[in-house]
Amino acid sequence: MRILFVKPGIRVVPSRKQLKINAMNISYFKETTVKKSIRNISFADVMECMQEEPGSAKAGLLAKRLKGASLLCTSTFALKDGLRVPTNYNGVVVLQVSNLTGPAEASLVKQTAAELPQTLAAYADTCGTRVYILVLFTLPDGALPSNEEEVKLFHAHAHRRAVRLYQGQIPFAVDTGGDTPEVSCPFVHDTTRYYAPQAKPVLQSQPTEMPGEATWQEAVQADNDPLRRQMAGYSRTDQLSLLFETSLKSALTQCGPPDDANLKPLLVLLATNCFGSGIPEEEAVQSALLHLQLKLRETEVRTTFRNVYGKNNGFGEKICLAAEQLLALQTDEFMKRRYELRYNTLKDEVECRERGLYSYDFVKVNPRLLNSIALNGQEEGIKMWDRDVNRYIYSDRVPRFSPIDHYLYSLPEWDGKDRIRPLADTIPCNNPHWRNLFHRWFLGMVAQWRGINKKHANSTAPLLVGAQGTGKSTFCLNLLPPELRAYYAEGVDVGNKRNTEMYLSRFALINMDEFDQVKESQQGFLKHVMQKPVVTIRKPHQASVESLRRYASFIATSNHYDVLTDTSGSRRFICVRLTGPIESSEKINHDQLYAQAMHEIKRGERYWFEGPEEAILSETNKEFQVQVPAEQLFLQFFRAAESREKGEKLLAVEILGRLQEKKLFNLSATKIIHFGRILHKHQIPSKRTQTGTIYHVVEK
Repeated sequence: MRILFVKPGIRVVPSRKQLKINAMNISYFKETTVKKSIRNISFADVMECMQEEPGSAKAGLLAKRLKGASLLCTSTFALKDGLRVPTNYNGVVVLQVSNLTGPAEASLVKQTAAELPQTLAAYADTCGTRVYILVLFTLPDGALPSNEEEVKLFHAHAHRRAVRLYQGQIPFAVDTGGDTPEVSCPFVHDTTRYYAPQAKPVLQSQPTEMPGEATWQEAVQADNDPLRRQMAGYSRTDQLSLLFETSLKSALTQCGPPDDANLKPLLVLLATNCFGSGIPEEEAVQSALLHLQLKLRETEVRTTFRNVYGKNNGFGEKICLAAEQLLALQTDEFMKRRYELRYNTLKDEVECRERGLYSYDFVKVNPRLLNSIALNGQEEGIKMWDRDVNRYIYSDRVPRFSPIDHYLYSLPEWDGKDRIRPLADTIPCNNPHWRNLFHRWFLGMVAQWRGINKKHANSTAPLLVGAQGTGKSTFCLNLLPPELRAYYAEGVDVGNKRNTEMYLSRFALINMDEFDQVKESQQGFLKHVMQKPVVTIRKPHQASVESLRRYASFIATSNHYDVLTDTSGSRRFICVRLTGPIESSEKINHDQLYAQAMHEIKRGERYWFEGPEEAILSETNKEFQVQVPAEQLFLQFFRAAESREKGEKLLAVEILGRLQEKKLFNLSATKIIHFGRILHKHQIPSKRTQTGTIYHVVEK
């Protein structure tokens, strides 16, 4: 049995059921004026070598190789063009506790870290002024992210979470830097290092963006209720710290900086302020010794505080806080205790739910609610006005909430049953490609929600064509789970360009109902909107232009079959002709439906359309293409010439002129331009000349 020592008196025995940490490799990096080198090595071997005395026989050759090296524990690395490139992510987060006074404090930090089951290793530098703590993280299924972008996001959130976790346990400040996978730590010998191959990883879902402001979920999870609240909204430690700082500030303002002449008046006034603020005597003395650096005069300080605390009355009745500070703290505590607030990033509005009521839905904050909150605060004796509530609600005190991200990353594991294609099969049609094309589009919609591809959007849309009463619009709505139905839009006016672009960042799915009502002149803008990856817009009452994340994908319905008017092509739509009513008797398991999409995207399933599929779309969409009279007449009286066939080489206007002679219809400049596009659509051989584009045709 191998016993791993932290320091004398502490030992850890590996459990029988260990993770495969002994098989984990890391890299070590060495750099001289001549060259750089990176080597991979077993992490267990590094830990064993670290425990040996420097220069000992047991340390051996490995210690010589590691001397002066930097350990890269988060991943294995390789050198490429002189740069370190990660090759295999380990899920290890490196924390640092710096500015320690020596081995005694370093030993305390290691001992505290050893008490947490997530700690893989902890060791101190040679002087004992810094401790490195290695913490394990994995995805909920035990796997780790693989591609570079996911690794960066996962590691940044894991580091932030680890800092919060260990800062609550370790009595010294945990450094907040080092949140990238490229962070390194030096190899040193530490005979009392801690190593736990049986460490339990912290489970963390794959995040979608870099950590910024606290999200609504984090704020809910971090909510706590300290046992003692002398001052609203603060734990006891933070409360006492703030009260002492304000007491000291007041004393320094009246007495000036401390020196031999005014030290006694300063101490008396400081003790009086601390007593009035309700700071226990011992905490006040310790803080005074620390802040004023009076350790050598500790007896004098203690005697002064004892005398003041002994003769005064009204403990805690005169807090040295400005009225504005006290109101801000009381407001913060009141809002967190009485209300649950979140900033909905899709709706761009703050939502509220009152705690303690049988209310499950968040509601939009409006002036009526603002006034009610202010009155409730005043009933509790808080000097709160509606402007104070408004200032609080529209600040970063309210955490961000993305409903789509919240839903996707709260899904259960996929059970392995295909549900996307069977959902497509509920639409009766004769298109054999429909179910697979719908599957590809559905993955594209979920990938769009996740923001995986910042350069390209989900620019294809299913177009359901059938008679009234067949359930087309109901099918579109039922694609979204009940939690996201508020982010479904129908009946979009494409003519209102500003609103249409805003919808891209406000909705998850946009149904272009009655698609045949979209004018031919609006097709160009619609095509632009469908393939736009980022929404760039100026919000009302703002001077600057803002880039917003796009969420929306498109779907469309129509009662008429001649719906495609774009002569440049129809690969943007998956047209399907309904042969009967859509089957809607079976309830959709939305959680498993979207869990399947998330699983397949994570596995690397393609969510965009490629050449062969686009060719299928162009072919199957021909029956839905609108044929204008000029096009019909051309196909009736002309055809494309073969490669060696003589035929005639005519301008578009000449062909139209002959058609006009055969059938009476008005000829306009617009029709001439449009007619040229029709000829290109039918792949009529053409050639550019000085007089214009000529087409090689044969008159029937």
